Amino acid sequence: MDSRIKKKFDELREGKRKALITYITLGDPTLDKTIELVLAMEKAGADIIELGIPYSDPLADGPVIQRASSRALNQGINVETIFSMVSTLRCKTEIPLIFLVYYNTVFSYGVKRFLSRCKECGIDGLIIPDIPLEERKILNEMMKAYSIDLIVLVAPTSHSRVESIVKEGKGFIYCISSKGITGMRESFDEGLVNLLEETKKHSNIPTVIGFGISDVKSIKKLKDLADGLIVGSAIVKEIEKGIESDNIEGRVFEFVKSLKEAIDE
Repeated sequence: MDSRIKKKFDELREGKRKALITYITLGDPTLDKTIELVLAMEKAGADIIELGIPYSDPLADGPVIQRASSRALNQGINVETIFSMVSTLRCKTEIPLIFLVYYNTVFSYGVKRFLSRCKECGIDGLIIPDIPLEERKILNEMMKAYSIDLIVLVAPTSHSRVESIVKEGKGFIYCISSKGITGMRESFDEGLVNLLEETKKHSNIPTVIGFGISDVKSIKKLKDLADGLIVGSAIVKEIEKGIESDNIEGRVFEFVKSLKEAIDE
């Protein structure tokens, strides 16, 4: 049975459109607000939602997402309350949902237990930025029993290992646009095009670009290179501004709507 992620990309391909994948941190500023934000982003045109499980030491994340994790953790949320919230959310939408989670969170909770709860509450994929290659192979085998896609990442530093990395991937391949951590950027790595070409040579599943895509200009610049784009820190920044102005959903809705219009042009 095809996952929601595959069905979404098949639908987009049939319509000759590209995927807009949006990221927010779970529990920022509250779990109830997360539900409202997911529904607002879906209404604004997001195709897939990436939900970051807050972590105290998010090595791959820049200061914007680090602050979001701190705000969420200060609410006292944990993995159990997150699963409960996602179960509630899944009753309201069929949009593909992906967890971005650090491996220590999965390991500490118990790998099989974590995967089982993901399946129960309707999570479609996992992105685990810090999982070693050998651990990923083991996890990928385990995940087959739960019908959850393990989404792998390739970076500008991955050229010599692209073939071995992407053969473990499902759902889509997350192509990192630039070296370093997440955050808004004015420019992207010169090797991005070569990275995408190398990835497509070894995999026929969709390619998606993430890291640093922060506005309509960058959407228009990159959308023809891949099957989809991920926007994260820029949306989290809108949440920050919305907290200050007490207009979180409105800001996020309008911002995501502008991105969707740009990607569909």
